[in-house]
Amino acid sequence: MKIVIIGGHGTIGRRVTEHFENKNYEVICVGRSKGDAIADIADTASIKALFEKIGKVDAIVCAAGEAKWAVFNELTEEDYYIGIRSKLMGQVNLVRIGQHYLNDGGSITLTTGVLADDPVPKTASAAMVNGAIHSFVMATALELRNIRLNVVSSGLVADAAEKYTDYFPGHTVISMPKMVNGYIRSIEGRGNGEIIRIYD
Repeated sequence: MKIVIIGGHGTIGRRVTEHFENKNYEVICVGRSKGDAIADIADTASIKALFEKIGKVDAIVCAAGEAKWAVFNELTEEDYYIGIRSKLMGQVNLVRIGQHYLNDGGSITLTTGVLADDPVPKTASAAMVNGAIHSFVMATALELRNIRLNVVSSGLVADAAEKYTDYFPGHTVISMPKMVNGYIRSIEGRGNGEIIRIYD
């Protein structure tokens, strides 16, 4: 199986990449500044260039995208557009473009997080984007043919707990193997249009 993992050097993407490399899959690790290939999901031309370079694949995983964290009354309109352009439209455009480079029976897996269902202070923008992606996946999966589309939504993962634990009081820390299981389920399972929640 040939898999492209966008954001493959990040906190989540690194672990997903390691898992599938250990299974001897052909993994193409993509980052904004380093990797087997370079791409920025906030730039549609960059996404197109990526797939023109790597060709057909069996699975696309996106573990990339950013959004602004700040107190609601301090967020500007432009602050919201950071998340809209990157994490939201970046993943939407990845589906729009990437579907044409998937082999029949292939899958696309997007990434959100617990903020869509259980937001904390300073996450109005990030929570908004995550919730929009969930709705997008459920709706779009109804219209795709011969490919599957899912999203993995994890709670606070262990590798990021030290940095973010103060933002998530009382939240269960998700082990990295458990988080990776969400991507395994999306890629190797048969689900379509699923929000794969890993919150406890």
